[in-house]
Amino acid sequence: MRIVVTGAAGMLGVDVCAAAAEAGFDVHGLARAELDITDAGAVGAAISRLSPEVIVNCAAWTDVDGAESGYEEALAVNGVGAGFLARAAADAGAWVVHVSSDYVFDGSKSSPYVESDAVGPLSGYGRSKLAGEREVAAAAPDSHTIVRSSWLFGTGGHCFPKTILRIAGERDMITVVDDQVGCPTFTGHLAGALLSLAAQRVPGVVHVAGGGECSWFEFASEIVSSAGLDCEVQPGTTAAMERPAPRPAYSVLRSERGAGVPSLPDWHEGLRAFMSARVGAR
Repeated sequence: MRIVVTGAAGMLGVDVCAAAAEAGFDVHGLARAELDITDAGAVGAAISRLSPEVIVNCAAWTDVDGAESGYEEALAVNGVGAGFLARAAADAGAWVVHVSSDYVFDGSKSSPYVESDAVGPLSGYGRSKLAGEREVAAAAPDSHTIVRSSWLFGTGGHCFPKTILRIAGERDMITVVDDQVGCPTFTGHLAGALLSLAAQRVPGVVHVAGGGECSWFEFASEIVSSAGLDCEVQPGTTAAMERPAPRPAYSVLRSERGAGVPSLPDWHEGLRAFMSARVGAR
């Protein structure tokens, strides 16, 4: 299977490229410096030249707070650019796998969000990701998989565990919010699931996230404990943090789709894999 991975230098893109190569696929990773997905002409030319069977779109604007003041820039990548890729995929007869987010939901539920639940993003980032879903579905109506995932972390980029490890190594005490609950998802696990969905050509929207659920406070506490750091983790509130972008209070994702949709390991297992990979890289 010939695969093009956009956003190949990012945290998820690195793992998708590695998983594809390990599986024996013919993979072509395109970092942002090699392909700006907001340039429709460049996208069309690259896809025409590479003639992929599958495009996995990992290119994204990921600065949630920055999207409040820079919404047009976020929309250009997460929305319009995703549509350019999907259109090029459809023209080339390729299947497109597009990665979306739990932030398309408002977080008002107290039970896991499934694919048929109503969307209602609270933030500019969430609106840009929802726009991307709609652009992809419109541009490649018969040849797309939209994968909503959440709280991504991995060894190949900036992420919550790396931030916690750094500041916990510098301080005696840190405060982390305990009123946002979700599913931490290790990109090393998600990468294989994306390839599985591509190989099966699973259509439409699917939810794929780490098993279990926790608050950011619980996640941080487990990170600090796993690293054996002497730092106290205290619970705090979202209101006290005064971040520019509102976050969903509850955004646990589960799938109602049944057969063909991969289930990922529990987030604790993802964290163990992350910590082990970091140790092995030293």
